[in-house]
Amino acid sequence: MQVGTIILFVVLVAVWAFVVHVLRKANLAFWRFVVGAVGLFLLAMAFVRPWATLPMAQGVTAIAGLVGSLTHTFEAYFFYGVIYVPAGTSSITMQIDMECSGIIETMAFLSLLVFYPVYSRYEKVAVGLLGSAILLVSNALRIVIICEIVHFFGPDAFALAHTYIGRFFFYAITILLYFYVFTKPDVIQMKVGGLRYDASKRS
Repeated sequence: MQVGTIILFVVLVAVWAFVVHVLRKANLAFWRFVVGAVGLFLLAMAFVRPWATLPMAQGVTAIAGLVGSLTHTFEAYFFYGVIYVPAGTSSITMQIDMECSGIIETMAFLSLLVFYPVYSRYEKVAVGLLGSAILLVSNALRIVIICEIVHFFGPDAFALAHTYIGRFFFYAITILLYFYVFTKPDVIQMKVGGLRYDASKRS
């Protein structure tokens, strides 16, 4: 990371943290959540994503490759983040890039979780690790689904498998994760009679 980039990062983080602090002191919980989560996501995408994408892509490739090794339907090259799928007399090669790595969804999840007021700090760490693992595995299974469809139905099925079937599977799991992490705990903590929230665990 170059010196100019480091300075820009420090300045942006300082401004963002100051605004979040002011909103907290002003008891503007909603705006603190919005500014905090959106700001953290943008900062992560700008400064963390460039070096985190490849490790995540390698993780997805490695997990998907385990299934490929068992079924002998495709081969994964962990170091390069590449998957080779034979399909009859033809084949395709998939490059696990930023979109396929799941890094965008993971950063969005973690950014929301950091400023979500229901959990304690220790709970946020545990939920963050578990949620990130679920996103990683479900994304790898999405790649497996795509590879299996291509292997059995040919390269022409790639667009359908990648654009619709694989994404439907991954986002269905993501919606369930968001429900159990964000929606359900808030509903449980709501006091139905007074329509207010239990703030004992909020940070």
